[in-house]
Amino acid sequence: MESSELQIWELIIEASLLVQGVMALLVLASIGSWMVIFRKRQMLSKAKKRAHKFEELFWSGADLGKLYDKVASDQANKEGLEAIFQSGFKAFTRLREEQHLNPETLFNGAHRAMRVTLTREIERLENNLSFLATVGSVSPYVGLFGTVWGIMNSFRGLAGAQQATIAMVAPGISEALIATAMGLFAAIPAVIAYNKYSSEVERLEMHYDNFKEEFGSILHRQARKLQEQG
Repeated sequence: MESSELQIWELIIEASLLVQGVMALLVLASIGSWMVIFRKRQMLSKAKKRAHKFEELFWSGADLGKLYDKVASDQANKEGLEAIFQSGFKAFTRLREEQHLNPETLFNGAHRAMRVTLTREIERLENNLSFLATVGSVSPYVGLFGTVWGIMNSFRGLAGAQQATIAMVAPGISEALIATAMGLFAAIPAVIAYNKYSSEVERLEMHYDNFKEEFGSILHRQARKLQEQG
């Protein structure tokens, strides 16, 4: 086992500068994608837990004004449903204080604010997913480029040889194929993570959007009551 690992390392050391550069690029891409994978996993897990916790509080029958004060007074960054709720209720309250008691005006203002916040939240969740997509789609071709270049150099070395044997080209072909293997090693986890996290972001977006519509309906009913009382 140790001898095979040593042999692979020797092949990498003896590879041409271009092939070594390709390998180094693929290693950096792999490290970068794994960093994104772990961070995105933590981010999405946190987002789902916070959404579940806030929804339980929201649907527990708590007074919306008190809930807003609690969310606004929290020093932590507002994310997910908390941010959507805060922006919608803030816009609703501001328009109400300006004596815009028309239900449609109140509803549209709150709905527009929540839509902007929802877009910003989805952009935050999707951040760096494009990097995973790029690594997953480009890495195999970068590795293949290194392989083609290494094989080309191996056969070029046979030009001046009087007798060509497989032993003469085997090391060059082996080092070239390592580039392909490294490209696949970088690409496969990135593709799997991209598909998984894209699906999770899409589900969260639907969750957020459903909450936005339900909360908007509640605000619309409140606006109608204010109009009737006014």
